[in-house]
Amino acid sequence: MAIKYKIKKGDTVKIIAGDDKGKTGEVLQVMPKKGQVVVKGCKLAKKAVKPSDKNPEGGFINKEMPIDISNVAKVEG
Repeated sequence: MAIKYKIKKGDTVKIIAGDDKGKTGEVLQVMPKKGQVVVKGCKLAKKAVKPSDKNPEGGFINKEMPIDISNVAKVEG
């Protein structure tokens, strides 16, 4: 059974540990089974993208990666 967390999609959170410590951002996704969240603009990774109909050029995109839920704190207000 997954643990119930107080952080939901759309909440504003502050990163309290890791490379992005001190940044704030909006929660884009919550993964309760893994105990992780994806925060907009935080923990970016450069991903290679093959050319496709959606992206004919291909190349690289910056993608947000999951952060452990214990490393974020909900911002009140």
